[in-house]
Amino acid sequence: MFGYVRYDLPNLYIKDFELYKAMYCGLCKGIAHSCGQMARIGLTYDMTFLSVLLHNLAGIDVKIEKQNCFEHTIKKQPIAVTDEMTDELGALNTVLLYYKLTDDIEDGDKGRGKRLWFKRGFKRAKKGYPELVFLVKEYMKAQQAAEKEKCDSLDRAADPTAELMQRLSRHFLKDKATPHTDGLFYALGKWIYLIDALDDYDKDRKKRRYNPFVLAYGSENKEALIKEHGGDIAFLFDTLFYGLREDLANIHFYFNRDLTDNVLLRGIPLETQRVMRGEKPVKMQVDLK
Repeated sequence: MFGYVRYDLPNLYIKDFELYKAMYCGLCKGIAHSCGQMARIGLTYDMTFLSVLLHNLAGIDVKIEKQNCFEHTIKKQPIAVTDEMTDELGALNTVLLYYKLTDDIEDGDKGRGKRLWFKRGFKRAKKGYPELVFLVKEYMKAQQAAEKEKCDSLDRAADPTAELMQRLSRHFLKDKATPHTDGLFYALGKWIYLIDALDDYDKDRKKRRYNPFVLAYGSENKEALIKEHGGDIAFLFDTLFYGLREDLANIHFYFNRDLTDNVLLRGIPLETQRVMRGEKPVKMQVDLK
């Protein structure tokens, strides 16, 4: 669920790149406030984008100040001032990461040491934000049920992640939530699940792990899957993007939306193309110097 929500750097305005960096650093401080210093190492770009998107949709103005942090103790950097939403998103970042590591361990991967690193932060998040933990636990139960059932429907397999994103958006947006924000976050969650499953096709097939693409198509490997069923898969994502764009066009943004549009309308489709081509991800750049 991590690492796929990316911007399209060549088409990103400098002002928006600077905003992204400031929000990234602000979220790092938010994690420290809600979960402690050790949990900061788990900061994700995906949650940074959610912070940008939710602040805009909720009408919460982002204030940027030059501050020091543990990584830049001498030269101050432009950093988004933390607020209640930032701290809570920091907790969500830690909760999602903790449960991801738990899921990896149950699948037979290494990760006990990593999970132990975040255990204290998770406990703080659980105490301070019990509703977030409840939502994520409900999502995990639904996802595990789909896997146990060996569901071969791509839509049904993606539904728990999509529902989680939708419910989280309602939690953070409160009275600002609309049917169109519901649709946007549902589509985003569905895309995150499906692109991750598609990217993990070969690994999951080799280790005989649950993967709806493997069950639905059964191709020998991802290269064969795309060759044999690439048109169907592209249509699946194109349909998803169409709905996302329709909802996006009917959502009120309180502030400039260039950054969010760059990610949703350019970054995500490009990431989809990358995964379908079987290319390795390009490292995200947040140059703070």
